[in-house]
Amino acid sequence: MAQLSPAAFWAAMGITLLAGFVKGVAGFAMPLIMMSAFSAFLSPQLALAGLILPTLVTNLSQAFRQGAAPALATMKTYRRFLMATLVFIAISSTFVDDIPKTAFLFGLGLPVTLFALAQLAGLRLAMKLEHRALAEWVLGAIGGLYGGVSGIWGPPLIIYLLSIGAGKHETVRVQGVVFLLGACVLALAHLHTGVLNRDTLAFSAALSVVAQVGQVGGNRIQDRMDQALFRRWTQALLILTGLNLIRQAFAT
Repeated sequence: MAQLSPAAFWAAMGITLLAGFVKGVAGFAMPLIMMSAFSAFLSPQLALAGLILPTLVTNLSQAFRQGAAPALATMKTYRRFLMATLVFIAISSTFVDDIPKTAFLFGLGLPVTLFALAQLAGLRLAMKLEHRALAEWVLGAIGGLYGGVSGIWGPPLIIYLLSIGAGKHETVRVQGVVFLLGACVLALAHLHTGVLNRDTLAFSAALSVVAQVGQVGGNRIQDRMDQALFRRWTQALLILTGLNLIRQAFAT
């Protein structure tokens, strides 16, 4: 790519490898890590394009890791959350060029930092869900609105899963399914907006290879070692990446 130096390309590859590994361990956080680090040396549009195919590929393997039947059952159970997320990703993606860089970085960094700090401190981020269907629609819409612009729609889903007390395997599978379908909509939307084009697709495809390699390594750790310990390390890393985003927002 003419606009990307070799140093920037290989830095993006290394960051994506690490992000894929973290996703393999914890089931989420890959786009958060990628966007936080990419924003230091890539434009928001190129950073967003870069994460689309890695997100699609890694979530495909995550969603179907336990087989097709559980994945399809998950789609049915969480259909309201899915529909809200997908519709609002498609809507908000049309505004990707209208978001000022400062607002983009701060709007991403602050909630990531607060969420990770709360998790690391052991706070139980659970909502009282008296009306589960309504909560699915609302949180799905919030995630979709944010996802179309930033490529990240995970925090509302994670909060929802914590609220309903979903188990470890269900949590990882649901994340994979929601993120996979969201990534499909995001890819189609940004083929239309031009964020994904011949050059950026090649960049995103290259990143998807190392993302998958990292995820495979992370999955092996997840299977053999205490997931809770690695989740805490993930939250610590998210605090650092979120704070870095906030710093860059005020530096622009």
